[in-house]
Amino acid sequence: MDEQQLVTPSGPAGGAAPVRVLIVDDHPLFREGLKAALESAEGVTVVAEAERVADVPGAVDRHRPNVVIMDLSLPDGSGLEAVRRLSAQEQSPPVLMLTMSDDDGNLLAALQAGARGYLVKGAGREEVLHAVRTVAAGGAVFGGEVAGRITALLAGAKMREAGQLFPDLTAREAEVLDLVARGHDNRRIARELVVAEKTVRNHVTHIFEKLHVATRAEAVARARDMGLGDG
Repeated sequence: MDEQQLVTPSGPAGGAAPVRVLIVDDHPLFREGLKAALESAEGVTVVAEAERVADVPGAVDRHRPNVVIMDLSLPDGSGLEAVRRLSAQEQSPPVLMLTMSDDDGNLLAALQAGARGYLVKGAGREEVLHAVRTVAAGGAVFGGEVAGRITALLAGAKMREAGQLFPDLTAREAEVLDLVARGHDNRRIARELVVAEKTVRNHVTHIFEKLHVATRAEAVARARDMGLGDG
């Protein structure tokens, strides 16, 4: 499937309307260059520009973009706050982050805020166009610099969440509990964690004691009630 096919129904084929883009960035020269790059391709038009978090809701309401390209650092706050506000609204346009930061914390925060894409500034024209079209079509896209780190980041976030939900557990016990909740037996958990099966059995025993449960099924139920084990 080529990029144009990803744009259904927002591509030039068949006379469909172009993808409407709102650019949110506080650097005029960057906005100018990005607009020129986007509009040099068929099927994409920049309908508005904004510089501040506070400007985003009004620009979205007035111009009805299909995609919002958002910088992380804006004069009146973080672009992540704008993403969160948009994500909380019904029928809000998807957001593609385009920022200088490839920091793991910002990437994870953008995902949690509801961004549908994350590119680092310096990405080529074709990569940005592909990302805009993919996000407009309902997909998600991340630049090569960050895509490989997403799974590890989300796994790490789940382990931190497990530690917060069950503060009596050690970090390793929280990790084992999540794997138990996924239905893994002790042998498989041992392989994944590269530890002895006896070590896993000891962790499971301690988990049972700390959660005040008597069976594996009870531990799984407790974990899944808290949202673990769904990865």
